[in-house]
Amino acid sequence: MAIHITGDAAADKILDESPFALLAGMMLDQQYPMEHAFRGPAKVTDRFGTFEPAAIASADPEEFAAMAATTPAIHRFPGSMSSRLQELARIVVDDYDGDASRLWNEARDGQDLLKRIMALPGFGKQKAQIFVALLAKQRGVRLEGWESVVGDYALDGHRSVADVVDPDSLQKVRDFKKAKKAAAKATDTTPDTAPGTA
Repeated sequence: MAIHITGDAAADKILDESPFALLAGMMLDQQYPMEHAFRGPAKVTDRFGTFEPAAIASADPEEFAAMAATTPAIHRFPGSMSSRLQELARIVVDDYDGDASRLWNEARDGQDLLKRIMALPGFGKQKAQIFVALLAKQRGVRLEGWESVVGDYALDGHRSVADVVDPDSLQKVRDFKKAKKAAAKATDTTPDTAPGTA
């Protein structure tokens, strides 16, 4: 299945062809619209000339940060994200010989894959679960037990970027997240005042 997340054919092609680009797009998907986050690798490729982990890892940090911040920036926080991207690239180079796909191709099972992804910079448990679901649903990486480690993200529906395959599904994921946020806000029982101050 071809990747269709960004709404830009060239950007999607990079995600399709480069496991590291797909991993980096997921890392950038934080406090930023998902389709823009996943366009980050294409922006870097256009300006830097490559998205090879070794080249990114060895780039001058200041020059790389300046490139990442060039309008349109790779993220709303280009400085911290360019640094994190270089850190991610170094881990892929040092631990996986520059091949990000070894992260999942060499994982023993779903639990091991989740653990490997959570060890990366910028990946908390929820984001790691979504990436495992993305690999399963769109890349065919269905390791034993993957459904149990990702929880509801394994279900059919439109819960995360793992379910985005076209503009329509992107909007449905947006609507789902918006509704979930509103429901969480409506059921928030946190008191307005700190304990003992009322």
